[in-house]
Amino acid sequence: MSDKNERPELTLDKSSEQGFCKAFQDLPEKPSSTIRIFSRSNGDWYSVHGEDALYVAQNIYKTSSVLKYLGGDLPSCTLSQANAKALLRDILLVKLYRAEIWEPEARKNNSWVLGKRASPGNLQAVEEMLFRDSDVAASPVVLAVKVAMKGDQKLVGVAYTDATTMKTLGVSEFVDNDTFSNFESLLIQLGVKECVIPDDTQSYELKKLNAILERCRIVVTERKKGEFQIRDIEQDLTRLMDLGEVKASSLPELELKVAMSSLACLIKYLALMNDESNFGQYSLTRFDLSHYMKLDASAVKALNLMPGPQDGSNKSMSLYGLLNKCKTAPGCRLMAQWLKQPLMNLADIETRHNILEAIFEDTQLRQTLQFGMPTELYNQDEHLKSFPDLHRLGKKFQRGGAKLEDVVRLYQAIIALPGLRDTLKAYDGEHRELIGEFYVEKLEEYMTQTEPFQQLVETTIDLENYDDHEVRIRAEFDSGLQDVRDKMDEIRGQFEPIAQKVADKLNFELGKKLKFEHDKQYGHYLRVTRNDSSALRGKSEYKELVTKKDGVLFTTNKLKDLSDQYAELSERYQRMQQGVTKDIVDTTASYFPVLELLNALVAHLDVMVSFAHASLHAPTPFVRPKLFAKGKGDMKLEASRHPCLEMQDVAIIDNDVEMLRDKSVFHIITGPNMGGKSTYIRQIGMIALMAQIGCFVPCRKASLPIFDSILARVGAGDSQLRGVSTFMAEMLETGSILKAATKDSLIIIDELGRGTSTYDGFGLAWAISEHIATKIGCFALFATHFHELTALAEQIDSVKNLHVEARADERAITLLYKVKEGVSDQSFGIHVAELAKFPEPVIKLAKRKAAELEDPGEGIDQRPWKSSKEEIEEGSTVIEEFLLDFAGVQGLAEMSDEKAAEVLDGVMEKYRGRIESSRFVDEIMNEM
Repeated sequence: MSDKNERPELTLDKSSEQGFCKAFQDLPEKPSSTIRIFSRSNGDWYSVHGEDALYVAQNIYKTSSVLKYLGGDLPSCTLSQANAKALLRDILLVKLYRAEIWEPEARKNNSWVLGKRASPGNLQAVEEMLFRDSDVAASPVVLAVKVAMKGDQKLVGVAYTDATTMKTLGVSEFVDNDTFSNFESLLIQLGVKECVIPDDTQSYELKKLNAILERCRIVVTERKKGEFQIRDIEQDLTRLMDLGEVKASSLPELELKVAMSSLACLIKYLALMNDESNFGQYSLTRFDLSHYMKLDASAVKALNLMPGPQDGSNKSMSLYGLLNKCKTAPGCRLMAQWLKQPLMNLADIETRHNILEAIFEDTQLRQTLQFGMPTELYNQDEHLKSFPDLHRLGKKFQRGGAKLEDVVRLYQAIIALPGLRDTLKAYDGEHRELIGEFYVEKLEEYMTQTEPFQQLVETTIDLENYDDHEVRIRAEFDSGLQDVRDKMDEIRGQFEPIAQKVADKLNFELGKKLKFEHDKQYGHYLRVTRNDSSALRGKSEYKELVTKKDGVLFTTNKLKDLSDQYAELSERYQRMQQGVTKDIVDTTASYFPVLELLNALVAHLDVMVSFAHASLHAPTPFVRPKLFAKGKGDMKLEASRHPCLEMQDVAIIDNDVEMLRDKSVFHIITGPNMGGKSTYIRQIGMIALMAQIGCFVPCRKASLPIFDSILARVGAGDSQLRGVSTFMAEMLETGSILKAATKDSLIIIDELGRGTSTYDGFGLAWAISEHIATKIGCFALFATHFHELTALAEQIDSVKNLHVEARADERAITLLYKVKEGVSDQSFGIHVAELAKFPEPVIKLAKRKAAELEDPGEGIDQRPWKSSKEEIEEGSTVIEEFLLDFAGVQGLAEMSDEKAAEVLDGVMEKYRGRIESSRFVDEIMNEM
C-alpha cells in the first residue's frame, strides 16, 4: 500500500477467496444493528462484507463502484485506516450501532476470531481509533438499570460510568411514577448512550423503560438476569477502588440494593475485573437527581440543546453549538454536561454568573484566557487549545500504554500554569476574591504539587530535540547513551549538506521546491512536487521511494545509508533507555490524582470563557438574569429573543414576557401558523435553561424563578416512523408531563390535540389546560390552533390570552411575529395556505366554506349541491383534515415552490383514497 488514506485492494487467489467466503458464512449470527469489520495486515487496512459492505458503499464512499463480489455473490469492500475510523465514528457516535472487529487467528488460514467489540456506551476497545485530542464529543455514558417493587412503589436502581475515561462508578436509587419520568430525566442529565437491562420479556415495567430508551435514542443491551446478582459486589469494589483501611462493606452506597444489582451487572458487562490495570483506580459516587433541573426528551428536542443531523455545518442551530467556543476537549464535554444538568441551587448559579460577569466585562482577561500566554513550548494562540485531555491520557498511563511523548505533553500543560495563574491573578474587578478562591489558589496548589514532576522531566528528558519529534532520555544519564547520542549527532550533521548538494544539482531551492523530511516509514528522504519530479528522470543517482498526493519521495545511496545508520542508532538508544523510561512513566502516573483536578479546573474555566464569548458576540449581547429562589418570584423578560434563531440570517422580532405567580402563570397563545407561536414559547424555555446553567440570556433585562423541570410536548416528530400514532404520542408525552410536573415546573405545549378529531382534540386540550392551571399551578405556555380554548381565561384567573400579531387583506398576509395580549381577532388559515402555495381550486373552496360558516343564511341548507347533507359533512371533514395536515408541515414558509409542491403531493397521497371516494369533493372539483 502506498498511502494509508487510499482505498486498498483486496487481492485473493481463488483458493483463499473460497476459503474466506466459507469462513464468513460460518461466523455466528450477527447481532442486530452491528457492523463487522475485518482487520487486514495487522490493522494496516480493513474489509467489510455482505450487507455491511453495502452499508459502507452507500454511507462512506457514496457509490457502489467500490464493491467487489467474492465468490461471485459476496459483496465486499476495503477501508483504509482513515476510512475505518470514519466508519466507526459514524456507526458508534452518530447512528448508535454496534461494531465488531474480527482478526485472523494465528497460524490458521481463513480462521477469524472476534478481537474487539464496541457499542455507543462502551467504546474503550476502539477509543484509540475514535478519538484524538482535538475531539470534542461528549463522553459516552453506559448505564445499567433494574426495577424492583417496594410495596406499591416502583424502585429504580441504576449504575453508570463514562466508558472512555472510567474513573468513577456512579449509582442512584429512587422511587418513580408510572411513566418513569425520573428515570427519563436521569438519562438526559447523564447523557446516556447505552443502557443495559435484564432480559425479562415478561416485565411490564421493562417494556415501559424500553419505550423511554427508544424515545431518547439510547441503545438497549439485554443481559441475563443472573448478572444482576450482588453476591460478588463487595469483593469487586474492594479490588476496583483504593479504599485504604476502609472496608467495602462500610460504604453507604451498599445499602442501595437495587442500584448495587445494576452495578454488579455493569462491572460484568464492561469486564472490569478482567483487566488488572483497573484495580485501585475507581471511586464510587451517588448521583442525586434533585441537584439538577429535570428535562424530558421532548424538552431536549424542543429547546434544540444538542446538534442534530438536520443542522448540517451550521453549529448555531443548537444551543450547544451556539455556546460552545471551548478550546479543550474536557471543556466541550463539560459544556454538554452542563446543558443537560441545569443547577437548582441559587448560590451555585450566582457563583457561575459572578465568574462569567468578571470574564465578560474584563476584555483583557477574556482575550488573554482565550488566546493564551506565550511560553517556551506554547504558541500564543494555542494555550487552551493545546491543553491535553488528561482524562484520556490518564487512561493510557493506567493501562501502561503511555510513552515519553505523553509525559512531555503533560509537562507542556504544567509549564503553562504560571502564565494562566498570573493572568487570573491580575484581575482586579468586583469579583477578585471569587476568581482568586476559585481559580488562582487552586492553580497555585496544583503547581506546587506538580513541581517535582516538572523537575523530573527537565532533568531526565531531552527537550531540545522535541521539535524533531524525537523524545529521548538525556544522554548525560549514561555513558553508553552519550556515545550513541554523539554518533547520532554526527550523522545528523551530514544530512543538510547532502540535501543542499542535491538541491544545487537539480537547481531547486532547499526548503522551497526541494524538501528534506523524515518519517518512521521511510526514514530521512527528499521530496519534490509531482510537477517537478520530471527533474529526477533518467538520473540513476536518485532512487524514488513512493509517489504521494503531496509529491514524489526519493533518496540517494549516501542519504539512504546514513538514514539507515541513524535509524539503527535510534533503535539502540530506545532499547538502552527503556528502563529509565518505564520509571519516568510510572512516576508520572502517580501524579494523576492532582492532574485530574487540574483537568476539571481548566474545563470549568474553558466553559466560562466560552459563555463569555458567546454572550458578548451575539448580534445583541446577552445580559445577566436575576434569579429568585425556587417557589418565589415572577418571570419578566424584556425584549427576549431566540438565541439560535437570531444567529441565522433573518430579521428578529423581540418580545416581552410577563408571567406573574398566582396571577397569570398559564399563557394561551393563538395566531396563524408560521406566525411565531412555537418560536416564542421555545425561546422562553431556552432562556430559563440558559439562566440555570450559569449563562447570560438573550434579553434586554431578565428576572425569573428557578424551575425544577422543563417539560415539553412539541410535536409527534418521528413517532409515526416508530409505529406510534400522532395521537398516541401526544397522549403518552402529555400524560408523563401531568404526572411529573410540580408547582415549580415550566411546561411548554405546542399544538396539542391535532392527532385526533377536532372535537376530541379540543376537549382534551381544554381538560389538560384546566388541570395544569387549577391542579398543578405551574408556569405554562400553550400554543394552540383551538381559538375556543381562549374562553378558559374567563373561568380561571391565572390564565392569560396572548396572540401573535398578523395583518391581512384580500391580497396578502403580513406576519409581524409580535406577541400581544388578547385573542387573535381573525383566522388566517386561508392566507397562510396561500403563502404556502396551495392549489388555486383548494383556496377557492376554503374561502367558500369559510363564507358559509360565517353566514348561516348561506349555509349547507341553502346549498346548490347535489350531494346529501351527510356527504357534504363527510367531504368537508376530509378537506379540513387535509388543509390542517398540510398547514402543519414544519418549515413550509421557507420552502421553494417546487419543494412545497412535492410536500403537497405527499399529503395528497395520504388522503387520495378518501378524496376520490367523496362525492362532495368530486362535485366541488368539477364545478371549479
